[in-house]
Amino acid sequence: MDCMSEAPKPDGRTAERFRALMLPHLDAAYGYARWLTRDAVEAQDLAQEAMLRALRYFHAFRGEEARPWLLRIVRNTWIDLGKRRGAEKVPLEAIEERAADGLDPEQSALASDRRRQVAAALAALPAEAREVLVLREIEDLSYKHIAAVLDLPIGTVMSRLARAREKLADQLRGRLGRRDHGLPDV
Repeated sequence: MDCMSEAPKPDGRTAERFRALMLPHLDAAYGYARWLTRDAVEAQDLAQEAMLRALRYFHAFRGEEARPWLLRIVRNTWIDLGKRRGAEKVPLEAIEERAADGLDPEQSALASDRRRQVAAALAALPAEAREVLVLREIEDLSYKHIAAVLDLPIGTVMSRLARAREKLADQLRGRLGRRDHGLPDV
């Protein structure tokens, strides 16, 4: 960012405290940024920018839990950068393939395919649904922490999460060609 207002420049003690409290959550910041941007390079840029903002404004951190505080900065940075560019939409990228753990190659291939299907279905969801699911199911945040990250009441978080899960289930049914009973269509 060009000029970040009148925030004080962090001293050595503040920078050391920042390293101790925030750096353990860098992977979570990148993972969340990856789901928001749907692009590995943009996610790196977003996570880096968010960490710089977090350091710059670390004086405002009041000792609450560091991870939700940092993830909120990631989200706000993503929103700010999206406003500058004018649009949030980025084309869906190819889902990375990972070999599944296990000895049976067939089971490994099936598990890998399921992961790809779930990741593609999640990536296809609207941003509002995707971010609440990622925060709960992937980042494993509590409703309270999700509410803090998204700046929403807990009740709204719970209802958005329920709707997002329904949308994800619909996406998966469509992708897997299954009806409500879970069996393949004949």
